[in-house]
Amino acid sequence: MSDWLRFVSLLDFGATYYTTQLMRCAIISLLLTGIVMLLRKTVFLEKTFFRGMLWLLFLLLPFLGRLRLFYENMAVWRATWWLTYGIMNWRWAGRIYMAGIIVSAICIFGRRLRFRRETDAMEKIFLNNMRICVADMNVTPFTAGLLRPVVVIPKVMAERYGREELWTVLQHERTHIRLGHLWFGFAWDILRCLLWVNPFLTVFQKQLRADMEDICDRVCIQNSGGTAHEYGLILLKTLKLLRFESEGTPPSVTYAGEREFADIKRRMEKIAEFRTYKKRRCKGMAVTVFLLMAAMLPVIQLHSYARYSENRDIMVGVYDGEPQIVSSDTQELSHMISFDDRYVYVEREKFEKFLEKNDLDGEIWIVFGGFYKLPGLGGAAEACIYENSSQDRIVQISYESIMDDWYLELMKVL
Repeated sequence: MSDWLRFVSLLDFGATYYTTQLMRCAIISLLLTGIVMLLRKTVFLEKTFFRGMLWLLFLLLPFLGRLRLFYENMAVWRATWWLTYGIMNWRWAGRIYMAGIIVSAICIFGRRLRFRRETDAMEKIFLNNMRICVADMNVTPFTAGLLRPVVVIPKVMAERYGREELWTVLQHERTHIRLGHLWFGFAWDILRCLLWVNPFLTVFQKQLRADMEDICDRVCIQNSGGTAHEYGLILLKTLKLLRFESEGTPPSVTYAGEREFADIKRRMEKIAEFRTYKKRRCKGMAVTVFLLMAAMLPVIQLHSYARYSENRDIMVGVYDGEPQIVSSDTQELSHMISFDDRYVYVEREKFEKFLEKNDLDGEIWIVFGGFYKLPGLGGAAEACIYENSSQDRIVQISYESIMDDWYLELMKVL
């Protein structure tokens, strides 16, 4: 096989390997979505900050595809074996899944790029040395961009709002930036691409953004030194102004540009219920949650298969037109076969009794060592032919390792 065809084969394997993991993550994401939505409506209904922190759990999803429980927990294995078996035996599944990721990325991030170009072309004004983009569209203020975030406000607001009112609006958008909401939104879009088979990640995006807005409103009210009533009046003025200017055409709103006016009404209700909170306690809670999230990553890694694992299994096969494994009982074979980096050592008498017992003759192959990516999925092993003409007590068979091959080296990296 030519190097080019081998490279294509490697890409095909990579698609199968990652599709297997991501489909498992997608299944877990379905369960997690249900749990988060239930907790939002029950235990954390009145806990604004806790509701927002629930969404952080989704950031762990991409790291769960290699968990050992998919193979070592019998209940989980029985529930998911069909998925692994189907993807491994129908290679088109991996290709289709990877194509879905590419299409999702083009749609989601292509829209982000187009939106960024639109903001770059907008009129710019400055308020307290802060650059603001002015949109001709009737949208509520929002923030776009990651490394160089910009605040966008509608032209009618720039013309009719006083400096203090505009500054209150800008503080809200700057709070989104300071709290890392834009980066979390970016991570969420990546998650939507990787787990595109779970439509609820898109469906419940509205709830995610609602929780971000509620957190941002609370922080802004607390930091403003004013009252929730004053803050709510500015938001209400925005609602009335844009509704009047839209002439019955509902605009798209929110910091990402996808909310409706009903969301502002919901925010008004939350603002009316505002109660001061202890900043130090909330900061401590946020730090604790992030530390717990960071601590969970090595725990997940500890209970997952590595990128590749060394294989110490020993198998014996015969070649009679087609290769056939006749024994994979490593425990039994290890009593008569061992190996190092250059040689395989076989206890002749024990091994020949084994061959006689299993009625084996012809070309006997010993397969050993190597590595595997996941159990039953990807890997390679060394092999040699047993020299049955030897009369030595320990038959020493040299072999040439295949592990230096570029194909296998890249497979390990995947």
